[in-house]
Amino acid sequence: MTEKPAMATLPPPDVTVTDMTKRFGALVALDAVSVHFESGTFHALLGENGAGKSTLVKCLMGYYQADEGDISVNGVTQHVTNPRHAHHLGLGMVYQHFTLVPSMTVAENLVLGEEGLSSVINWKEHLEILEAFMQSMPFRLDLNRSVSNLAAGEKQKLEILKQLHLGSRFLILDEPTSVLTPDEADQILGLMRQLTDENRISVVMITHKLREVEAYANEVTVLRHGRLAGQGYVKDLTHADLIRMMIGNEKISKPAVRTKASRREIALEIRNLVVGNDKGLTAVSDASLQVKEGEIVGIAGVSGNGQTELVEALSGQRDEESGDIFVRGEKYGKTRSEMRDFGINMLPEDPLNNSCVREMSVAENLAIRIFDQPPTTYAGCLINRGAVRRHGRDLIERFRIKTQGPDARIETLSGGNVQRTVLARELAGDVEVLIVQNPCFGLDLNAVAEIRNRIMEARNGGATILLISEDLDEILELADRIIVMFEGHFVFETSRDKADVHEIGRHMASHI
Repeated sequence: MTEKPAMATLPPPDVTVTDMTKRFGALVALDAVSVHFESGTFHALLGENGAGKSTLVKCLMGYYQADEGDISVNGVTQHVTNPRHAHHLGLGMVYQHFTLVPSMTVAENLVLGEEGLSSVINWKEHLEILEAFMQSMPFRLDLNRSVSNLAAGEKQKLEILKQLHLGSRFLILDEPTSVLTPDEADQILGLMRQLTDENRISVVMITHKLREVEAYANEVTVLRHGRLAGQGYVKDLTHADLIRMMIGNEKISKPAVRTKASRREIALEIRNLVVGNDKGLTAVSDASLQVKEGEIVGIAGVSGNGQTELVEALSGQRDEESGDIFVRGEKYGKTRSEMRDFGINMLPEDPLNNSCVREMSVAENLAIRIFDQPPTTYAGCLINRGAVRRHGRDLIERFRIKTQGPDARIETLSGGNVQRTVLARELAGDVEVLIVQNPCFGLDLNAVAEIRNRIMEARNGGATILLISEDLDEILELADRIIVMFEGHFVFETSRDKADVHEIGRHMASHI
């Protein structure tokens, strides 16, 4: 096996995209976009959901072939045909979701993907090279550790190390901090910025977090509706400039004012709840909490620590192994009639798949809670289609749902408008208890602001709200109390006024 050249001897490539256009049928995903990714810079690629960011980098990596335009690497025009070709040019990508093999060690994952790998591996030789490689890196991992025992931040580091070991010097990071604590995010992005400052790599970071752009990027390119909306040096741009480039002339709703609750009785209580996951392992362990009227309790945590199983147990999608749930002191059995009587409403994660019937219309999905009640039913068994349509039109207007009409199928709506549809349905009546999970994941700035405002308005109206979110900024903005969930346990609690983001982050990473 030939030893790889030292990282410092390979300068990062200078990459230019010129007039790139990509169509999917009638949809123009990229429209004559030009970007220069200067060698040795930390470049942020910013834009709302559907702006064209992923299409651009997939064309760079050879997953898509652009219909028009050119890619040049170090001044030479390249027709990047596939990811292997991109790798030969020094381009690599770290995906939002981990691509590691959990049952393998750090060393085995680093070796995986090497070209010309023999069926019989000389581990003594490989480990010597890997040890030397680690010595040249600003962050290191134990080569013999199993990936299944690594924390999320360590897995993200390993994904980056794998690309560098394979020879990539132009790294595309797709939402690299989405599963990290604030401290882990700052550490990893700080190390990436250090490597670019040393001219050892170029970084292109796809993100929706303006704080990360402002803190770590040299340059930024903003896409909107598949077109170039703006670009420049971060030091020359204000926060308002970045938002304006992202959304154009649209105005973002101001955050709802938090009012003092007049009622403070306990409305939702969980006692010693134990819930298993699909593998038969315990996902939620002896969890207990109380949520009062007019209060938002936020459950913070890195993905995969039992949050989804908790929501499924509360919504009746999963049976608990033990423990009890009470609403206003009464045992809650999670039947449809109990949900209606207790005023319990749900906005689950991925609502199109978890809270909608894809083949049904927007109006029909808006009527799911009331289809068997007057005026949307005759004699309790016949659906009044006209009433369903009128009810749908009313909510579409009130909640500003963008759709071709009440008869359009729900699956034709954008992610943000599916969220608005489910939120409209769940908030249209008397809301006593609202349980929401990741309500703004993947949505644009306007949709995020509007949905958070609706949640705060429900809270101000006296609703009891349990907010489960992997977005710590969202938790800090909305919650009155914050509880950290780690490995199925509630391990830390703080009030909004005393919340410290770094302390919360430490408990999200490990139980101290």
